Amino acid sequence: MGNALGLCCVLLAGALIAQQSGPRVEIKPRTDSAATPVDHTPRIYLDVKLVLVPVSVTDKMDRPYRGLQKENFRIKDEGEEQEITTFSSEDAPVSVGVIFDASSSMRGKMKESRAAVDRFLDTAMPQDEFFLLKFNDRPEQLCSFTTDTEEIRGLLRGVYATGWTALLDALYTGIQTMRKAGNSRKALLVLSDGGDNNSRYNELEIKDLVRESDVRIFAISIEDGSRLLKNLAKESGGRAFRVRKLKQLNEVIAKVSADMRSQYVLGYKPKNLQPDGKYRKVKVEVTPPPGAPSLRVAWKRGYYAPSY
Repeated sequence: MGNALGLCCVLLAGALIAQQSGPRVEIKPRTDSAATPVDHTPRIYLDVKLVLVPVSVTDKMDRPYRGLQKENFRIKDEGEEQEITTFSSEDAPVSVGVIFDASSSMRGKMKESRAAVDRFLDTAMPQDEFFLLKFNDRPEQLCSFTTDTEEIRGLLRGVYATGWTALLDALYTGIQTMRKAGNSRKALLVLSDGGDNNSRYNELEIKDLVRESDVRIFAISIEDGSRLLKNLAKESGGRAFRVRKLKQLNEVIAKVSADMRSQYVLGYKPKNLQPDGKYRKVKVEVTPPPGAPSLRVAWKRGYYAPSY
């Protein structure tokens, strides 16, 4: 699909922010969690009038539904319907961060989880790139962006379950690492049992970071459902899945792979865009063509208006 994964203002802003280097990323302790912002880098807003919204459409079997046209979509900005001026639909390479839970609660689930990542890597396109980040007491980036899937597989075989669970800190690190991505389409693949008991950052801080980023989250909660991952995935325009039995992992990972690479991109010029820097909510609706099955829609839930 189109070469724009997220809202254009966020995409351009991310390209202007200074990059950090080094394969290992750690989060420095904060002195005041209530007063300190999630991202110490100043926000950059550009006076760009076109808003691009990535949209995934799947059937009740969670298979991507292709073939929709512009007239099948409606989009609202802060409740006001907008005219869709640009529309695209095609598969495209993706930059993926694999966020792998290696905490003690994952004991007994590691073999199947590694196999699921292997299957996901089997579906890689030639221009896809990946990084690997494990987390337990803290996040640790094991591999920076690479197109070599064998490097990811080899490193993952050396990961074992131990320690506490810093899931939110891992999401923070993963989103920050995406600033180095080479593809415009960006996603995090999160495999976890969904708990968090050791993060410095809280859910509200990470939710704000997700809103500012152009990264979609595809989360797989193993055995236990995770409200946290479900909410963050929804906000990002991604998807969240719950695997009740480990043998279901391979089936779910195939759905995630297809969904991650297949999307529509809707573009519009807001009718009433105030340059106030505030978050603006977006709603997307789909009218299926005659004979189409029941469809599910996921989209980036909003964007920050320009500020000047």
